[in-house]
Amino acid sequence: MRRIHIREARPDDTATILQLITELALYEKAEDKVLTDEAQLRASLFADDATAHGLICEVDGEPVGYAVYFFNFSTWLGRNGLYLEDLYISPAYRQVGAGKALLKHLAQQAVARGCGRFEWSVLDWNTPAIGFYESIGAEPQNEWVLYRLTGDALLNFANS
Repeated sequence: MRRIHIREARPDDTATILQLITELALYEKAEDKVLTDEAQLRASLFADDATAHGLICEVDGEPVGYAVYFFNFSTWLGRNGLYLEDLYISPAYRQVGAGKALLKHLAQQAVARGCGRFEWSVLDWNTPAIGFYESIGAEPQNEWVLYRLTGDALLNFANS
């Protein structure tokens, strides 16, 4: 049986995280959208004032996946929530329980910190992920539509 271990990401994991981010972008057919580099990731995840956090999933001592998350706040609950920005497991390790172990670790962290929610987004065409999430009891939030300002639209609005 394979040994799955989840641990906090460290600065020396930055290259591995970037490589896994690139694999995820390839899977999502968006490799041209990855604009970050190791220096930016290191600053965002490991600086003293970092608000994003990372986890590494290892199988038999080999890093095969990662998660990046942050804490948000629900005014209705009056409590923090945990928002999962990315979760990715390399394809060869998707059937060994690595993804479930990573999600469970995050759920335990949310509970330990008193979070009222644990949320994430998934692309509507990613039926394997949707099926997996529903199998653990997660429910889609179909009444919400995600909006985003980025690039020139963000700059133009901020400066208007």
